[in-house]
Parts: sequence; structure tokens; C-alpha cells
Amino acid sequence: MRWLSLIQQVNIPEKVKQAPDGSYQMGVVIGTFIPFVFFAALAYWMYYKAKKRDKFD
Repeated sequence: MRWLSLIQQVNIPEKVKQAPDGSYQMGVVIGTFIPFVFFAALAYWMYYKAKKRDKFD
């Protein structure tokens, strides 16, 4: 059941429209972008490690 919640689509504009105040809206925006930032950082780290490893071969 936990995996199902990870792949569900979230309607962000609807959540923001029903937000009680501006801080909730900021939390939704930050929570939306955190996974993208995390995976971009992970991809960069993997690229850096692979590039560094190729130099020593």
C-alpha cells in the first residue's frame, strides 16, 4: 500500500487553491521540488564519482 501512495498523482493547483494560508502554499511548493532536487544531486554525485574513477584507470 505504501508504494501505491508514491505513484499517485497529486493535483497541486487544487491543493493550493484550498490552502488555509500562504505558508501552506509555500510548503506544497517546497515539498513538490524536494524530490527533483534530491535526484538531481544524486545524479551529479554519481556522475562525479564515475568521472573520477575513469581518471585513475
